[in-house]
Amino acid sequence: MLIFGFKMGYMMNRKRFLQLGAFTGIATSLLGRKVHAQHVGKMSGPVVVSTWDAGLRANKGAWKILGKGGNALDAVEKGVMVTEDEINCCVGLGANPDRDGFVTLDACIMDHRFNCGSVAFLERIKHPVSVARRVMEKTPHVMLVGSGAQQFAIAEGFPLESPDLSPDAKKAYQEWLKSAKYEPQINRENLENKGHGPFAPSQINGEWNHDTIGMVAIDAQGQLGGSCTTSGMGFKMRGRLGDSPIIGAGLYVDGDVGACTATGQGEDVIRVAGSHTVVEMMRQGYGPEMACRKVVERIVKIKGADVHKIQVAFLAINKHGVVGAFAIHKGFSYALKTNTTEKLVTANSWFK
Repeated sequence: MLIFGFKMGYMMNRKRFLQLGAFTGIATSLLGRKVHAQHVGKMSGPVVVSTWDAGLRANKGAWKILGKGGNALDAVEKGVMVTEDEINCCVGLGANPDRDGFVTLDACIMDHRFNCGSVAFLERIKHPVSVARRVMEKTPHVMLVGSGAQQFAIAEGFPLESPDLSPDAKKAYQEWLKSAKYEPQINRENLENKGHGPFAPSQINGEWNHDTIGMVAIDAQGQLGGSCTTSGMGFKMRGRLGDSPIIGAGLYVDGDVGACTATGQGEDVIRVAGSHTVVEMMRQGYGPEMACRKVVERIVKIKGADVHKIQVAFLAINKHGVVGAFAIHKGFSYALKTNTTEKLVTANSWFK
């Protein structure tokens, strides 16, 4: 009986020890994730963030809705429409064409309930993000592409715009044709130029070839939304598609966790399902900046020595309104707007 009692006591103590050890391990793991610093602390009220300095203007468009108590989905659509309206080299019909001289546009949009819509390889339609929303709301599909997307847009009342290039795009295209080179390049001095951030890994006339604006927001009701719109990489192969219109790559929203958007070399964002992976990292307990960093680190490992030739950045917000971002190279900035703040924030990066 004494031996039996000793064995029972030993077994009970061992069980408690193992349970305590398991609990301590879990607590340590969670604590380790909790202490990761964030670029921006928890916000009260609506928050909208978007990629690059163009995001400052886009955020103003979104705030016309968020500031009046409107919902995040409406805000992220109206916000990036501001950039689609501008004549620039990277977003909208005024952007640089593909190598055959045609401007093709991609966009997607997503709400907190996993409703999403996307268009790709869309020509002569001014606001692809709005067409993407119609795909989400009026069809059983997620993505429409090419002539089918254009036909749907026209049927929905979107006017067919002129096929002519904007003056700036025409000039850039003619210059590109002189050499017709298609080689990724990185100029470290230009990486820090806030006006010309490295959206894509090519350089035209000394300026970085921008290609995307991504926006994520949380409204006064705590609902999340996101959008992404682009003309794609300038002078790309005809038919090339990047990450921007792909749900889970260029954009992902989960109302229980957070939202993320991506910018940079789309092929490498696609390889890791970038935005979805960031959101899953947040689900595991990482803050937005650390979640972005973890996925950047994965891309850095995959690319090896070639990582010097590309730029990728992620921008995320969690369900509490905490914002974070991380990039491969320094120079990536994002625009932030809240009830009390409106500014451009420089993100941390793998290369210092």
